[in-house]
Amino acid sequence: MLQQTQVATVIDYYNRWMKKWPTVQKLAAASLEEVNRMWAGLGYYSRGRRLHEGAQKVVRDLGGEMPKRAEQLLKQLPGVGRYTAGAVSSIAQGQVTGVVDGNVTRVLCRVRAIGADSVSAHVTDALWKLADALVDPERPGDFNQALMELGATVCSPKSPRCAQCPVRTHCHAYGKVRLHQDRGSGRLLGKLDSTPDSSVPDVENCTSAGGCNLCLSEDWDSELGVQNFPRKPAKKAPRVERTLVCVLRRQCGRDDGEIQYLLTQRPGKGLLAGMWELPSMLLEADVPEKKHGDLLSTEVQRIVGTVTESLQYVGEVVHIFSHIHQTYVVYSASVCECVEGQREQKICWLDQSALQEAAISTGVKKIMKLYYESTSKLQDTKVRDQNTKRKHIPEAGKGKKAKRAGSAANGGLKQLSVSRFFTTSKPTSS
Repeated sequence: MLQQTQVATVIDYYNRWMKKWPTVQKLAAASLEEVNRMWAGLGYYSRGRRLHEGAQKVVRDLGGEMPKRAEQLLKQLPGVGRYTAGAVSSIAQGQVTGVVDGNVTRVLCRVRAIGADSVSAHVTDALWKLADALVDPERPGDFNQALMELGATVCSPKSPRCAQCPVRTHCHAYGKVRLHQDRGSGRLLGKLDSTPDSSVPDVENCTSAGGCNLCLSEDWDSELGVQNFPRKPAKKAPRVERTLVCVLRRQCGRDDGEIQYLLTQRPGKGLLAGMWELPSMLLEADVPEKKHGDLLSTEVQRIVGTVTESLQYVGEVVHIFSHIHQTYVVYSASVCECVEGQREQKICWLDQSALQEAAISTGVKKIMKLYYESTSKLQDTKVRDQNTKRKHIPEAGKGKKAKRAGSAANGGLKQLSVSRFFTTSKPTSS
């Protein structure tokens, strides 16, 4: 759960997960649908699926016993990578083996002044060899946890606390910072002949200059200091996609009047594998907006086998995946029949409360939130219109009846206009 996800986000998910499946046997007995539902909103859903697959293999093929060695974990369990294998075997079993995660990569790259691309194969291999060489043979688990904690709390990405770092005297990156500071101070004081600290090797003086594949490939940036390390390649721009989505509802003659919404299940492989989503289709780049309705109606008819009614534009929702910038163009529609859908695609109809508990992604939750807000605003508008109409309806005792009552009170005489009042002669007294 902690892979690519912050601790604060994970805590609630972890507690609920362990309460529901406290043992590997209970997790193995669960369905993938239950696992996806529990994982919903956490992202990177393949992690939950592989955890489930791993539990099933342990129970089915390994007699319910977890492998104890890192190499066994790596080989026998799906979804277990080099880091997970090293962490579990050293912390839980006391195996003398190193770990390399993002925090450890940062610490080691700074300590050894490794300035090459930190995700390249040769740097990764060098970091693992270094981690294995450094690990304490007496307390490997404690050492690995301490190294990871050092990277998380002291040797942080953007605000490193070098003054509090317990290994700063061994850190080449910190030594380079001090070296450049001393050189700068010497220039200010006119000590141009000051001799640099020979205990900290400079990149320019590397004995394998030109052939070293671990050193900085660019000039040192004094403003960054130790943050020159580690170096990462420029991030690839995310793919931009637009997807048509339909919030399809039915009432299906239910006595309680509860509205149900249609969900379809995604394929078992790929992005959001096995998750439930609203009817949707990826838009080609050159499709004009005026064709959106026809395309979406055709897709919905393919799924449920009937024509939709009153397709309405709702709005747009942006959701960012790690590699996709997704914009959902949202419409809503209804079906008057109690349709069940075509058999070739797995679908389900859920009311609002059940939908909130289903295995849906954060993107779907955002879409439904937009839909509910849009529906609420529409209802508010209708109420205001009805109230406005009521204000123009004559109140009881007013209108024509009131006028007739007034005439009767004046003896049936009509009220004279101002001009006729002055031209009409006054009645004579008897």
